[in-house]
Amino acid sequence: MSTPSDTAATALPVPQVRAARNAVFAVFALNGIAFATWASRLPTTRDELGLSQAQLGLLLLCIAVGSVAALPTAGPLAARVGTTRLVRLATVLGLGGVAWASFAATALHSVPLTVLGLVLMGVGIGAWDVGMNLEGALVEQHLGRAIMPAFHAGFSGGTVLAAGLGAFMAWGDVPVWGHAGAVAVVSVALLWWASGRFLPEGGHAAGAHGAAVATAADPGTTGAPAAVAPARLTALGAWREPRTLLIGVLVLSAAFTEGTANDWLAIALVDGYGASAAVGAVGFAVFLSAMTAARLGGQWALDRWGRVPVLRATTALGAVGALLVVFGTWLPLAVVGAVLWGAGAALGFPVGISAAADDPRRAAVRVSVVTTIGYTAFLAGPPLLGFLGEHVGALDALLVVALVAVPSLLVSRVAQPRAGSAGERHDAAARTA
Repeated sequence: MSTPSDTAATALPVPQVRAARNAVFAVFALNGIAFATWASRLPTTRDELGLSQAQLGLLLLCIAVGSVAALPTAGPLAARVGTTRLVRLATVLGLGGVAWASFAATALHSVPLTVLGLVLMGVGIGAWDVGMNLEGALVEQHLGRAIMPAFHAGFSGGTVLAAGLGAFMAWGDVPVWGHAGAVAVVSVALLWWASGRFLPEGGHAAGAHGAAVATAADPGTTGAPAAVAPARLTALGAWREPRTLLIGVLVLSAAFTEGTANDWLAIALVDGYGASAAVGAVGFAVFLSAMTAARLGGQWALDRWGRVPVLRATTALGAVGALLVVFGTWLPLAVVGAVLWGAGAALGFPVGISAAADDPRRAAVRVSVVTTIGYTAFLAGPPLLGFLGEHVGALDALLVVALVAVPSLLVSRVAQPRAGSAGERHDAAARTA
């Protein structure tokens, strides 16, 4: 069982670190499967409950409420009980919530019971998100290279798989509750197995650059090595750090760009272009496929050019893609826009998490704060898009995505790695390549 620690550890055997890397990748993929299983069947679920756009936006808000409620305590809980236990508990809550919400919506046709399931889903997926990102950041530090985008590619790959399955299930008129229930059972079993291969307790600050990372100065200092490890950073202290908060703004913008497509792209294609529910799910899968490919390629791009230039280029690309979806007027052109949107939305969240975790001794609370800020996009996004969709249509409401790209571009420099961190060495190597 792994648990974030302020104490440097000795290097772990390479096969053990690789096993943890593969396990984290699997856990990210299962998280994507959980979310996209619900999202891919949203058009059917909306129709089964008889909801308007605004009502659907409020319903989706329940997921964000659960997540935002869980996130502030997830980091400290991981520090206390370990990421393995945190992720396992979160998985049961999250996948159980997906299964129950799907059953309540499409078998019982009950909005209140669906709300209960979505809140549980939000709590579970939010805590799961913190746990897997913490473990991913620690594995990244052991490996000594930028691998966080690849983990998030695992998430995206899971969403692609789930969206494709959702499209097939929608085409075959398979009940949403049966589909979601089967996915939940299989996913819990797989995750329980994978999480048992996380890094052992105490093995977090070492790796290829472990000694340098463990002895690096506190990010708030001038960069001189610390003779004694600084005091543990409290959650309240992390909320007072300007850099941490600005990274949170960056992640907030990225989460909104990604989350808007997750919640509304399939519906926008159905309502705005007259596509069927199955075609809407396919369009969603195309978006997710582009995001997966960009995250896999993002590892190379970050090693080649560094965090800030890559973030600026992809953020602009995502805004262009969203505009093309809205103004394309022709379904194939809108699908091209979905490809650009997916590629552009790929790296903001994983790079923000890596930036927050530059100091492994304080990663738990900083990642928790940054993730909490990011998840407020899921809190504000659904009702905002639902309200706009009610007045201008789901398709035109997506114009907000292009506007949200602006603050991301303005604060992108905050992702620059701090002196002495492994990320700083990566970016330095990129600049001199």
